[in-house]
Amino acid sequence: QVQLVESGGGLVQPGGSLRLSCVGSGRDFSINVMGWYRQAPGKQRELVASLTIGGNTIYPDSVKGRFIMSRDNARNTVYLQMNSLRPEDTAVYYCNAVPPWGGAWGQGTLVTVSS
Repeated sequence: QVQLVESGGGLVQPGGSLRLSCVGSGRDFSINVMGWYRQAPGKQRELVASLTIGGNTIYPDSVKGRFIMSRDNARNTVYLQMNSLRPEDTAVYYCNAVPPWGGAWGQGTLVTVSS
């Protein structure tokens, strides 16, 4: 059974930074394409970062140049460094595989960008 536990969210002012972490058990992150997703109130969940097995990263234009995804294989952990945060980045952030493992969504971590 896959378990994903996200952490690192919080309240930050516009322009600030946060680093999210996601620890997994039950599946090996290093042999899967992993991603960070977010869901804002009233909106559908969207993929905001992907990390391939080979270490390549893919970002949508909305976060490109501001977000950086990385992975620590020894800890079976993925990270999301978020810089230059904007109010529109406010959402609950989740990690999962790409495409996502069914039934494996964690509780997410809330990021609120507000002055």
